Amino acid sequence: MGNDKLSSYFKGFAWKRLSVVEADINRSHQHEFNGVTGLKKLFGTRKKKLKSQFLYLGDNEEYTVKNIAGNLTWYDARARNSTGANRSEYRMYFEENRVTGASKAGDLLLIGQRDRQAMLIIVAKAGSTSERQIAWLFGIENEDGKKFDVEQISGKKNVRLDYISRLILEELGIEAQPKADNFLDIILNKFGAKFPATNIFSQFARDTAGDIDCKGNPDAALIGWMDHEERLFRTLEHHIVAGDMKKGFGEDVDGTMKYFLQVQNRRKARAGKALENHLEHLFKQNDIQFARNRVTENNSKPDFIFPGITEYKDSGFPALRLSMLGVKTTCKDRWRQVLAEAERIREKHLFTLEPAISRNQTDEMKANRLQLVIPFSLFRTYTAPQQKQLMSLNQFIELVRGRQ
Repeated sequence: MGNDKLSSYFKGFAWKRLSVVEADINRSHQHEFNGVTGLKKLFGTRKKKLKSQFLYLGDNEEYTVKNIAGNLTWYDARARNSTGANRSEYRMYFEENRVTGASKAGDLLLIGQRDRQAMLIIVAKAGSTSERQIAWLFGIENEDGKKFDVEQISGKKNVRLDYISRLILEELGIEAQPKADNFLDIILNKFGAKFPATNIFSQFARDTAGDIDCKGNPDAALIGWMDHEERLFRTLEHHIVAGDMKKGFGEDVDGTMKYFLQVQNRRKARAGKALENHLEHLFKQNDIQFARNRVTENNSKPDFIFPGITEYKDSGFPALRLSMLGVKTTCKDRWRQVLAEAERIREKHLFTLEPAISRNQTDEMKANRLQLVIPFSLFRTYTAPQQKQLMSLNQFIELVRGRQ
């Protein structure tokens, strides 16, 4: 568990709101960030050219821009003519790219220091879910700054990363490495060096997760199982991938790229299935009747129908006693897919592990009669008005229990 702290991925960071002259390059032609005096805490006083990766994040994945390589230059514009330290005028120059071109005034800018020479430049659209999540991950409370606020990753800022925060890191293109090496021999003895079926592996995760109260606290149980299963899966994955890499891929570039794309896709697919598997187990343990992935109208397959598909297809069964639950590890703009499922049920429910969804998104969900269900521990990542609209997993279980 050596990579369980934020300091494993960032040494420090700085943030501010982009001004008009910073965001509109065609208007200002300056290619520089303003209010940079505080950056001396991160970069010192010597001129530096910093290798950087740029990202632009918004609610709509179509307009998200990732993995743009570029450089920042940190320098004292008066270094040659300066007669004293008080004459210094530090500047941060950036090269124009697709991320800077997409940025708008008011967007949240965060410069994350990966190491002394490597930076991650994140621009998050103002008011977006991504903006809220970045602020939550880094503990940013004052988001209105015209000048850079600077923090070192230490003390209270050096938070322990859980399953949810690792999801955000991976959205930033940072591969978190949660493992449980002490379980490797147990995993290999049981499954060998291959991936078992997802339902079997989820059961193994629950069996080895320790004492978890799935009836008294289903919200905490779900997070605990998901976190533990991910650690077990990454431990097995690391062993299998390391073995394949030792064998080598030769000069087959296309084959190598295809292999690692399969690794990424497998992670996402298994995470989604694991979430459904653990929810199914929770419903069974709490004596909730349901049907999973059964066909309704237009060949759609809602993740869960309550109390069952027989009742759903029985026109004589009261629609008000029916419930449906869509399940998505993260939402982004994909939550609308749930609206087209289970036509008999007007008020639908969506379970997700996504923290800090934007106010615009949750208001739109409410307008479309979609009730957001999240683990209770994530309530704190939402604003006070939003929290009044949320439903915990335990509350959802009690709702469907009362309708059965």
